[in-house]
Amino acid sequence: MKKEFRTLDLFAGVGGIRLGFENAGFKTVFANDFSKFCKTTYDLNFKDTPLQIGDINKINPSEIPEFDILLGGFPCQPFSIAGYRQGFKDKKDRGNLFFRIADIVKERKPEAIFLENVKNLKNHDNGNTFKIIKQELEKLGYYIKAEILNGMTHGNIPQNRERIFIVGFLDKEKAEKFEFPNKIQLERSFREFVTEEADEKYYYNNKPLYERIKKDIESEYTVYQWRRKYVRANKKGVCPTLTANMGRGGHNVPMIRNSKGIRKLTPRECFLLQGFPKSFKLPKEISDSELYHQAGNSVAVPVVQRIAENMMKVLIGKRINKQTLLTIEPFK
Repeated sequence: MKKEFRTLDLFAGVGGIRLGFENAGFKTVFANDFSKFCKTTYDLNFKDTPLQIGDINKINPSEIPEFDILLGGFPCQPFSIAGYRQGFKDKKDRGNLFFRIADIVKERKPEAIFLENVKNLKNHDNGNTFKIIKQELEKLGYYIKAEILNGMTHGNIPQNRERIFIVGFLDKEKAEKFEFPNKIQLERSFREFVTEEADEKYYYNNKPLYERIKKDIESEYTVYQWRRKYVRANKKGVCPTLTANMGRGGHNVPMIRNSKGIRKLTPRECFLLQGFPKSFKLPKEISDSELYHQAGNSVAVPVVQRIAENMMKVLIGKRINKQTLLTIEPFK
C-alpha cells in the first residue's frame, strides 16, 4: 500500500502552497494562520482541514497531528524590497517567525521541509540572513537545497514572480536525489487571463486618476503599472509581480486598456495569474482590497506543484524528470 505523506501548512494564507502539494498527492492534516479573512477564503475551499486561527508562537508542537512534511511561506515583508528589508530586525517581529518554524522542526523532526520567501532573502544583509536560516536547519539535521524560481519560467503563468524556495530532507540520500524543476516554455499569454466582462467598479474612466493615466496607457491588453507618479508599460508582455499592497494604495497595481476603457485587474484575474484554478472560490463577503491582498500574498501554485512533485518522487523512490510538465492542468 502506498504511503500517504501528510503535510503541516504553516503561515497558510489562503492555501496556495497546500493546493500545490495536494495536486502532487500530499494530504494536509493541520493548517495555521493569524488572519480571520484568510480563514474565510481557506475554509470555503478546503472544508476537510479548516484553517486554525491563532498565534504560531502559542501553538504547542506536541499537540499538532502527526505529519511528514512541514510547509511554510513565512512572512516575507521583513525581507522584501517593498517591506523595507528589515529582516530579523523587523519591528513587528515577523522576521523572527522563522525561528518558530525551527522550534517545531526541532521537536517533531518531519521527513522534509518546504519554505518559500521573496528572492531578496538570499542576499538580505549581505547573505547573512539566508546563511543563518540554512545553518539553523542544518543544525537540526537537514540537508538543504535552495533555488530562486520564476512563475513565468517554471510555472507556465504570465507573471514575473521570482521567489526563493528552500527544500530540506532528513535523509542525505533523498536530499542528494532531489532536484528543482527545470525551466519550461511559457505557452500562456497574459490575454488568456483577463476578461471583457469586468464590473464597472474596476474602471478608471470616470475617476480623477483617469486624466493622469489615459495618455500613457495606449495599447490594449498591455500590462501597465501605476508607479506612484507615473505609468510604466511592462515590456515583457507578462504581469508584473503581484504584491500584497494591491488595493491598499500600493503603487504596483496592474492596469490594462480594453475596448471599454482603462481598468485595474480584478481579484479573480490576480488569483488566476497566481495559478489558482477558476474553481477556486472567492468569498463575496470579503472586500476587494482584502482579496487583492490575499492574492498578492500567495504563491505561484504551479511552481509549488512542480517542486512538490519532485519531492514526492524522492520520498517514494522514483526517478526525477526535471522537464516533466505539470501533471494537473491548474487553469481548468
